[in-house]
Amino acid sequence: MGNGHGLEVLVLLRETRDPRPPVRLLASGAALRSTGLRRVVNPADLAALEVAVARPGAVVTALAVGGEELDDALRLGLSMGAARAIRIWDEALRDGDAVAEARVLRRTLEILRPTLFLTGSSLLDRGDDASAALAGAGLGMACARQVVSLALERGRALAIRRAEKGWREEVELRLPCTVLVDAGAAEPRYPDLPSVLGALAAPVAVWGLAELGLPAWELGFDGAALRPVGLAAPRSDPLRVETPDPSQPAHERVRSLFSGGIRPRQGRVHLGSAGQAVERILAIFAEEGLLPGGGP
Repeated sequence: MGNGHGLEVLVLLRETRDPRPPVRLLASGAALRSTGLRRVVNPADLAALEVAVARPGAVVTALAVGGEELDDALRLGLSMGAARAIRIWDEALRDGDAVAEARVLRRTLEILRPTLFLTGSSLLDRGDDASAALAGAGLGMACARQVVSLALERGRALAIRRAEKGWREEVELRLPCTVLVDAGAAEPRYPDLPSVLGALAAPVAVWGLAELGLPAWELGFDGAALRPVGLAAPRSDPLRVETPDPSQPAHERVRSLFSGGIRPRQGRVHLGSAGQAVERILAIFAEEGLLPGGGP
């Protein structure tokens, strides 16, 4: 893996919602409220932290952007071997997108000037997150994603990343660089009790706009490139889509896949006069016991 002596590594830790049950989503008006959702440190970010702290001599800084609830994630990073923890937050950062957060991360990179900027390649609950790559690109840092192995050699990083169809691709990056680590790249260590107790007493530095030197109008909702227009609840109780029968025609197999497991409506068309329709409706009401006296 190479010698990490004098290597400064910045690792971004993000918190995600655990998509595993039990969960319950309640939709109220235009807002989506979550009840019973567990909050966990993004697994790929923990793999990136393990890659960093496993390198001998590396000085690792754990970074998080958000409120006080992220202190637990940072203290977990300290217990795993990070030398210090920094949390960035200001109310002006609220409701931003990847572009707005990238401005914050870019400024942090300018201040700390790490040799390696690591984080997970994707988020457990939301998939890809472009903020880390955008931040590094703004400073001219090369970026590799889905990295499963990393080595340093003479001012460059050699990364092996997952490619399509199970292939592995080796790429060379000039330092400093951004590396987005695959969740399977390393198994995060389980901290021992002394490390956990030491992390509880360790300080977490909190940076705001004053420390970053950024104007509020470039951040959060005001600095976002994408504006939310609404929220929608997920489809309730979806059906599992079975593998289409290969003996069916192509258009039937495609229709089966695109159905998303939704049962087709079984509507019935009754032909007849208006009077006959009324008589049939009254008969149905009578059968269901909805008419006084139980009859038409």
